[in-house]
Amino acid sequence: MKKFFAVIIILTSILISCTKNKEGCTPIAATDEKPAIIAFCTANNIQYTEHSSGIFYEIIDAGTGITPTINSRIFIYYHGTLLNGSQFDAQADPTQTGWYLNSLIDGWQKGIPLIKKGGRIKLIIPSALAYGCTGSGAIPANAPLYFDITLTDVIP
Repeated sequence: MKKFFAVIIILTSILISCTKNKEGCTPIAATDEKPAIIAFCTANNIQYTEHSSGIFYEIIDAGTGITPTINSRIFIYYHGTLLNGSQFDAQADPTQTGWYLNSLIDGWQKGIPLIKKGGRIKLIIPSALAYGCTGSGAIPANAPLYFDITLTDVIP
């Protein structure tokens, strides 16, 4: 019986070691991406503010309606690009969004509550607060992201 448990423990240890980060996946600290983000903001005339979380943002219109919370359902227009200008996503129809803020990337969870319903914000998000070292679809690993977002509706 002791040998059986020893084998189970060894197999469990091997299994756990195989579930670590994707091979070669090394996250980049937000502070390491800061120079590239500042250069992007400067080149694109973004009058940025640095948030304590590490995101950079410019509020174009603060909005006047409800401020979203982490548990709110949000409806937005947006487009997202890499810092080289390559667009990876866009949504022109806010009725197709209706996402819960707590289910979205950390950078959106920090940035979107800075505006109210009807507001518009530009977010520049370090990769650690986006898709990190794994990337997603057309977004490569360790890619800081730029979003232009208009918050059209909030359901608290």
